[in-house]
Amino acid sequence: MSAVPADPAISGRSLRRGADAARATAGRWPLAVAALVALPLVLVLGALAQGAFGGDAEVVSHLFRHVVPGVVVDTLVLVAGVALVAGLLGTGLAWLVSTYDFPLRGFYAWALLLPLAAPAYVLAFVAIAALDYAGPVQGWLRTVVGPELRLPPIRSTGGVILVMGLALYPYVYLLARGAFATQGRRALEVAQSLGLSPRQAFLRVQLPLARPWIAGGIALVAMETLADFGTVAVFNYDTFTTAIYRAWSGLYSLEAALQLAGLLVVLVAGALVVEQRARAAQRHTALGGPAADRRRLRGWRAALATAAPATVLTVALVLPLIALVSWSARHAARDLDADYFDAAWRSLLLGLMAAALVCALALALAYAVRARPGAATRALARLATLGYALPGAVLAVGVFVPVATLNNAFEAVGARLGADWPFYLQGTFVVLLMAYAARFLAVGHAPVEANLGRVTRALDDSARLLGASGLSLVARVHLPLLRAGLLTAAALVFVDVMKEMPITLMTRPFGWDTLAVRVFELTSEGEWTRAALPALAIVLAGLVPVALILRRVDRAA
Repeated sequence: MSAVPADPAISGRSLRRGADAARATAGRWPLAVAALVALPLVLVLGALAQGAFGGDAEVVSHLFRHVVPGVVVDTLVLVAGVALVAGLLGTGLAWLVSTYDFPLRGFYAWALLLPLAAPAYVLAFVAIAALDYAGPVQGWLRTVVGPELRLPPIRSTGGVILVMGLALYPYVYLLARGAFATQGRRALEVAQSLGLSPRQAFLRVQLPLARPWIAGGIALVAMETLADFGTVAVFNYDTFTTAIYRAWSGLYSLEAALQLAGLLVVLVAGALVVEQRARAAQRHTALGGPAADRRRLRGWRAALATAAPATVLTVALVLPLIALVSWSARHAARDLDADYFDAAWRSLLLGLMAAALVCALALALAYAVRARPGAATRALARLATLGYALPGAVLAVGVFVPVATLNNAFEAVGARLGADWPFYLQGTFVVLLMAYAARFLAVGHAPVEANLGRVTRALDDSARLLGASGLSLVARVHLPLLRAGLLTAAALVFVDVMKEMPITLMTRPFGWDTLAVRVFELTSEGEWTRAALPALAIVLAGLVPVALILRRVDRAA
């Protein structure tokens, strides 16, 4: 009796039923995994909520009477000033390289993103060391002009605003450049049909169309300014982050730190709402169509167009790099000692540990959402990746409090049982790595999720038909396709941890000084030029994520 050939339609339906059954079975664990990954941020938010609604009334009264008013005013002035400087620089440079053709335009189009490689606190101490009254610039000018020369002090509100604006303008530039590029030829044709000059076309057509992107970039700048600690600490400028650190390390008051952290979260949430609304409006503004022809500039106009980005790049990156290299060479014989190499090794180790942890958590979260793409799982995923919007000082305090509570509870149980159970979680890597995971999970999750999205359900079904399932499916099919996303995530997290300052400074184990902590300690002592050596290593490491960004921009273009 001959065998009856299988009906392809029946085999296909059976395969789909099997896949649906597998997904239904898998739906029992994704919620638990997503909740576990989101736990560090849940603990942070819980600690902040407890601090906001509790605490010593005397401490709260002192904060709101003597600390909060000044800190709020200084923080808002800083945010407004940096947003203005970064917005003007980023928008103007993006419009210039997108609308006009001039010498070296192609080079400037990507080179204007390079200041992202240097943390703002590096540019801050270089500016103070070079431009202060006793610095080399003013000293040279006094020998040329005369001893009566007085430049505006760099250690001022205007100084910190200018430095942070130069460090953060690439956020606005990147988004605004994309906005002007997507407007296409139709926008300029509309402007020309109305008889508008190039300046009028920019103000009345191109700028209104690009406004959502520009607003999104400015909101990112505002969030980075609110989260900054190193730059304002170098300038001795009072903001919420420095106030939190003083409450933590100077007053030894967790209650005060929690109160200030809660207020800072409110400000960050406001900037986040603005940024999300700007993104929501982006899809309504692009006209599309073929790319617009850039206007060729000649003569003095071309010279000015070339000089503008050259000046910004020179001030924001080239001169600071020259200063860092020069000062590093001057102090290399003295400072390239065992302490420096120990700090470099600790930075490297912490970066690798954090990168491995974040990649594992990002992979687990992405698989949880893939296995059960319901509202609850997606909500937990959004909650887990919200930590990147929170300042490092806030996360340090928010993670330390629940860990310390668990530590005290464990010791209390041991005391009731008559046992001496020393338990020192808060002095270990547990707090540090939990804070890193809460802060940088969004950085690692984005590339992993994007690459996992390329692994279609049809590919999984075909692999199961060939006998691959479970861990075999992940190892033989998924991981080769996810390798690029995992490497990107690991590189981004590694470099972010290398230059991260407040979390490491506030929660590191005793004696675990990193390169960033070394920069903080040297600048706190006024040793500006000696801080160049560890800062140069951080800047060179920062070129990795900028190179990845530039590669993505080039592919998009």
